[in-house]
Amino acid sequence: MAALEFTRRYAMAHRLIADPTGKCATPHGHNEFVTVRLAPQHTFVFSATNMDAAFDAVKGRWHAWIDDHVDHALQLNAADPLIGFFREHEPYRLARLMVFPGDPTTEALAAVFFLKLSAFLEADQLPYRVEEIRVEETPTNAVRLNRVLFDPARCGVAADHWARRPDMSINDFSRVMA
Repeated sequence: MAALEFTRRYAMAHRLIADPTGKCATPHGHNEFVTVRLAPQHTFVFSATNMDAAFDAVKGRWHAWIDDHVDHALQLNAADPLIGFFREHEPYRLARLMVFPGDPTTEALAAVFFLKLSAFLEADQLPYRVEEIRVEETPTNAVRLNRVLFDPARCGVAADHWARRPDMSINDFSRVMA
């Protein structure tokens, strides 16, 4: 089996509040690309199909999540006071808030992408593991996160956090309000 790689484009907005003097403290957006590299769980062996899973099966749920939930979401720190504004004045928009433990940096985004895609692959019992996530924030800035640099077991995100669930969530508001 061979490694797979695919890319998706999306638009997003975020703000970083941990450094309030920085220009990223003001909400702003980017058009980003996420490229994922999946490693096979075993080596390639010729067969009738020459694949262990159809490409559509491997990327289908991932692309749907990016297109329908991540695209045009507002990424916020869980401590951001804007969440309170949305709860009080525009609760119908809470589903479009992608909420992070800490600031929604490109590094944090790559980490939640790694976790979410891993959850999708496991839930669908696909014979791949996430090898690398690359997020291109701008044409001149990108973050790469791979198995050497990221340990999902030690990243500090709870087992029931939205990023670890194989559902379409981008926050835990429905769990909190339920």
